[in-house]
Amino acid sequence: MTGNNAAGVSGRSVHRLGLPHLGDGVGLRAAHFAHLANVQPCNWGVDWFEIISENFLDNRGYSAHALEMVAAHRPVVMHGVSMSIGSTEPLDWSYLGKLRALAGRIRPVWVSDHLCWTGVNGVNTHDLLPLPLTHESFEHVADRVRAVQDFFGRPLVLENPSSYLEFRASTIPEWEFLGMLAERTGCGLLLDVNNVHVSATNHGFDAETYIDSLPAEHIVQMHLAGFSDCGTHLLDTHDHPVASVVWALYMRAQARTHGVSTLLEWDARIPPFPTLVCELDKARLARAGCRPVADLEERATPNAVPTPLEYQLGPAHEWA
Repeated sequence: MTGNNAAGVSGRSVHRLGLPHLGDGVGLRAAHFAHLANVQPCNWGVDWFEIISENFLDNRGYSAHALEMVAAHRPVVMHGVSMSIGSTEPLDWSYLGKLRALAGRIRPVWVSDHLCWTGVNGVNTHDLLPLPLTHESFEHVADRVRAVQDFFGRPLVLENPSSYLEFRASTIPEWEFLGMLAERTGCGLLLDVNNVHVSATNHGFDAETYIDSLPAEHIVQMHLAGFSDCGTHLLDTHDHPVASVVWALYMRAQARTHGVSTLLEWDARIPPFPTLVCELDKARLARAGCRPVADLEERATPNAVPTPLEYQLGPAHEWA
């Protein structure tokens, strides 16, 4: 790391796979580029930023300039949605090479993606699709994680995605699968607390059991976001404040880990940056033992129609 970025990281204790506790951050989105350019970094109100990696691959224009400006003042993490670590297709070394080149330019603190697959026959569905959780698929994914980590020369951090169906062939609960993967490969875990609640509601498992069963020493980051209640299921839309029930799970997870980096995701109906910071500030209250209350209850409206996510370079990449 260079400049102020390095100072921001080294000022915090380093732990968990040698990765630092970054504090509280938000996703870097094009809607906020102008605000960040016109406000002094000392007044941004966030400790770090996470980018959607795909939005910055092969990009040398204004977005790349904005990212370089932000990275000069705050730590940055790369969060991908196209690694397809669970696919039966060969790893896409061209894509991984672009990720490594981007990492070489912006020096992210870590690189993350999802426990999922994203397409077949070379077609990217831009969906984070669940995989059968079996011992055979575990061995397959573990080999791929090790290959990616060898290629990057650093631990890969994997997130639990939200899901809306399960495979009858699955024999391993998702939390056990992730825990086994972390212990076998040494990878890190990105615990998306909202995704735990969404999937637990959709599939009928206990969210607290999920939180309590993960190996806490491998959790290096947490995600917070809002969901939509569609009546028959919850949908991870990232277009609301964080729900009260998710804050409760977050408090439980932070207590188990004794504190790890927190990232607020908001990707549709994006509010002004100061509003985003106010929502992020609730994380500090939660860690202090004060359970935040959601500002909006519209997520509880049955049959809510989600707003399509729009990232900088086109259609939706991530729903998790």
